[in-house]
Amino acid sequence: APTPPRLYCLRWRPVALILVVRAHRTLRTASCELRMTQPTAPKMIQGLESALGQRLFERVGRGQKLTAAGSSVLRYFRGMRGSIESMTRELAELQLGSSGRVSVGSIMAPSPTLLTQAIIALKKAYPLQSVDITVDTSDRLFELLREGLLDVAIGRIREEHWADYAFTALENEELAIVVGVQHQLAGRKTVRFATLLDYPWILQPTGSPMREVLEHEFRMLQAPTPKRLIETASILTTTNLIAESDMIGVMPQSIADNYARHGLLRILPCHIRHKMKSFGAITRKVRPLSEAVRFFLSALHQGGAAGPA
Repeated sequence: APTPPRLYCLRWRPVALILVVRAHRTLRTASCELRMTQPTAPKMIQGLESALGQRLFERVGRGQKLTAAGSSVLRYFRGMRGSIESMTRELAELQLGSSGRVSVGSIMAPSPTLLTQAIIALKKAYPLQSVDITVDTSDRLFELLREGLLDVAIGRIREEHWADYAFTALENEELAIVVGVQHQLAGRKTVRFATLLDYPWILQPTGSPMREVLEHEFRMLQAPTPKRLIETASILTTTNLIAESDMIGVMPQSIADNYARHGLLRILPCHIRHKMKSFGAITRKVRPLSEAVRFFLSALHQGGAAGPA
């Protein structure tokens, strides 16, 4: 992503410089993009390294490679960039007469119920508020939250992140194994998990909590992850694929129930033994929350029944 002008204008030039050097890997290109003279960029990095007491880059050929310390600093600088971008968008919204923006990321499970109800409650209380919604896997949402591009992420959090993030559990997420309505297993009263290994699968990408649960199931049966595998986090893609093939899909029970009621898929009577951890609302402790975001969190935890703050 291009470096926001405000990073430069607010005299946060080292932040902008580190981000651009990481993107282009050369000081010359970074200097040109930020309109710095050639001696300025290396002096600025040396000054930052001196202040931090750590080398941030090491020279590799004609380029620059981040050290371990540089990678750590970069993660924090990305968060600062995201916060500045969020502030810039909110100021633009206010200038146009809006009351600001709430950026929410969510996994699939809460979409039909908790998320929908909370957004409706938010819009009733703050009708001029803009709402930006991103649906993805927990690991990807966490990266967006860490970079400051989301105000709230609804998903799962790893224990090593608890010190820097606030997490409030919402619900457990049951999983359902689904097939198309014409699938040869669709009419069976019982289906063993081992039987499904003969079919091609659709799973979420590697690293997502749902994928990890299914991989536990495969290992328990001493079976490898299916070779004829399609990886996608898209429910729409999964639904379309199972409708036109003999593929096996996995999705949250709440989503599957909704699709099954409309005759778009069949839920197989097959039990997944491993369970997913509770999902919840995640926010960064160091980032101040607007009044609208606090209201949204309250509505989320009250099932959308919260009143104005």
